[in-house]
Amino acid sequence: MTRLSAPAGRATPQPVALVSAPPDALVAVAQASHPTFPLDYSKHLQKADEALRRRNYDFAVEVFQQLLELDPDLAEARSGLRQALKKRAEQNSGGKLFKALAGAGPLAMAKTLAKAGKHAAAAKSLEGYLAGNPLDEEANLLLGISCEGAGWTKSARAVYEFVAEIAPKNPEGLKRAGALSYRLGDHAKALEYYERALQADPRDQEALKARKNLAAERALQAGRFDQVQHSREQIKNKDHNADLERTKRFQVSQEDLQAQRDRLEAAYAESPKDPELMLQLADVHERLKDYEAALDVAERALQYRKDSFEVAARVGDLRSKALKKRIAKADKEGDAALASRLEGELLDLEVEDYRRRVDVHPTDAQLRFQLGKRLMKRKEFDAALAEFQKANADPRVQRDSRLAMAQCFQHKGYADLAKKEYLRVLEGVADVDERAKEVLYNLALIAESEGAAGDARAYYARIYEVDIGYRDVAAKMEQFR
Repeated sequence: MTRLSAPAGRATPQPVALVSAPPDALVAVAQASHPTFPLDYSKHLQKADEALRRRNYDFAVEVFQQLLELDPDLAEARSGLRQALKKRAEQNSGGKLFKALAGAGPLAMAKTLAKAGKHAAAAKSLEGYLAGNPLDEEANLLLGISCEGAGWTKSARAVYEFVAEIAPKNPEGLKRAGALSYRLGDHAKALEYYERALQADPRDQEALKARKNLAAERALQAGRFDQVQHSREQIKNKDHNADLERTKRFQVSQEDLQAQRDRLEAAYAESPKDPELMLQLADVHERLKDYEAALDVAERALQYRKDSFEVAARVGDLRSKALKKRIAKADKEGDAALASRLEGELLDLEVEDYRRRVDVHPTDAQLRFQLGKRLMKRKEFDAALAEFQKANADPRVQRDSRLAMAQCFQHKGYADLAKKEYLRVLEGVADVDERAKEVLYNLALIAESEGAAGDARAYYARIYEVDIGYRDVAAKMEQFR
């Protein structure tokens, strides 16, 4: 019998049986055995993945399903279940009509539940339907929307990624995956999804705006810290922030969100010690851009889940958003002194927040990269370099880490090391995108400082060919005519 065990260094709770017990019993045992911190499911995920490799799809499906009963936002289980169901369907290709007819009831029920705002119940009903119809594009998309509505952000992204896999020409799943990737702080992945959405539909205005805004934001954050004297410039662009907010909400109206907030507040009044309700309410407040209210509720949830990394990270994100909103207000009112003081508080808060996250997950390259970016803003270049060098081992953030390392070297006056890293960033790059423009511009600056006018002009020319309006490239080309 497979059992769940406590994370290393913790008191051992009563074991939770997997596969042999009914899902409802598993949930009850898990909650009773240790309600204050999330269990480590890695061993069970490994067993499910091994079953998948051995083509024991029924066993893999059962384990993934039971893990989701214990933690509905366990993205690895949600994603693994999609793959297991897909492969099982491919193996047993017969009886498709019978499966579709058998699943008609759960699908209709799921749509009714989703329309009523009962997202968790809708997701459960959809999983029942998708067990027999795993490649139903519409049902998978609705599952992602239901997971998102229930506050299971990581699970929702896993589902949208699967929709993108089975329906690569449908931009909706790709856009939603992009919006959630942005919300989870993975801006590089978000940009990738929006670009794929545009490959599916080059005229999609929502994806076009989101891609443009993301590219501009990443260029500011990654490469223009030396020219942006005050990071409030990144907050002032109201149209930019509004566009990004719309990409996250998609078709959910302000009225819908307010109605959902009212329902959750009524439920919370009846169950004031339910941390799941608190988190769902915090999510709605956040989407309504009432960050102070969202933070207040999330901090209450953290009191009940003190060992939850996810809730702690959520609180950290909301603290940052609340401060950014106060900075924008101070700017609008012309109180430069207050805005500057809040800017310092924001940076200190984010550095300490990401240090705590890295302490919990020291092998997470994305977290180390985010910490490095904030240390770089504080001009702590050696500390930032240490984080970027560790993050550089992960291919997912390697190019961004190398770009940041080059910028640190450049600021420290190590032009040779900076140039080496900039050139590595360009390796294998065919198109001159925003990141490539930033690299080429900095290479040109280094060449100028070394008196290599020909090299400088060559770098500027590559930018000039694709974007004559980039920074002062047009003036530079005249200078080196």
